[in-house]
Amino acid sequence: MNNDIILKAEGLHYSYDDGNTNSLDGLSLEVRRGSRLACMGTNGSGKSTFFLCCNGILEPCCGSITFDGKPLDYSRKGLLDLRRRVGIVFQDPDDQLFSASVYQEISFGLMNLGVEEAEARRRVDAIIDEMEIRPYASKPTHALSGGQKKQVSIADVLVMRPELVILDEPAAALDPRHTALVNRAVERMTADGITVVMATHDVNYAFEWADEVAVFHAGRVVAQGSTEEIFANDQLLAENNLEKPAAFELFDSLCERGVLSRDLGIPHTLKQLEGYIADLHA
Repeated sequence: MNNDIILKAEGLHYSYDDGNTNSLDGLSLEVRRGSRLACMGTNGSGKSTFFLCCNGILEPCCGSITFDGKPLDYSRKGLLDLRRRVGIVFQDPDDQLFSASVYQEISFGLMNLGVEEAEARRRVDAIIDEMEIRPYASKPTHALSGGQKKQVSIADVLVMRPELVILDEPAAALDPRHTALVNRAVERMTADGITVVMATHDVNYAFEWADEVAVFHAGRVVAQGSTEEIFANDQLLAENNLEKPAAFELFDSLCERGVLSRDLGIPHTLKQLEGYIADLHA
């Protein structure tokens, strides 16, 4: 695994109520360049607050965040540069979208950075086609469905060509078609070398997709490691209301019954597990 750390948080504290309660309570976390990190934990465990700190929307009251080896710069220039390099897709697209039309929404960030109009138009057109939103590019953002808004919010970030993308429960409340579209977009990000950090409650998707999992609890990261390390820890899962992925659980059961051998390696998908079983009868 790549040991180059693109983002590092150390001892972060953040309070929304002047210190009476801490949404972040000494949180520390490392994100490896080019990796796929799944952030898991109950609602209110600090994931969304941490994400807003990574993008400079919130500034922690103490602790430090470094991006690409440098502390975050909260000046206007520093934040513009950070938000070009670190994109965030909110769980609710209505918290992100504000322009009159889809095309204006996606082009806003580029124009704000002073990208030449012809280059901005080329990049916007390319991402509109990539995200399959051409049919409603001229529509007002408020008139879109939830799934369409999610596509636009992802396009909004990708057009900036970020180095790291943060996705806060990107498939929340989406139908299967739009979930598949979002998942394909995520796969394209990682194929392009973009570091992706994602909050998700779907243990099966996290086990299949992620390189590492970070478990959040009460404003801290209580565990970070490979998917196999995290999902093999039954006590950790129980303490944080997480279930073992189906493929992992079924594999354990079949191994205990002597049907399969652990030497095969833990399958990360049910399809892979089916392959193990099919090979028994080959």
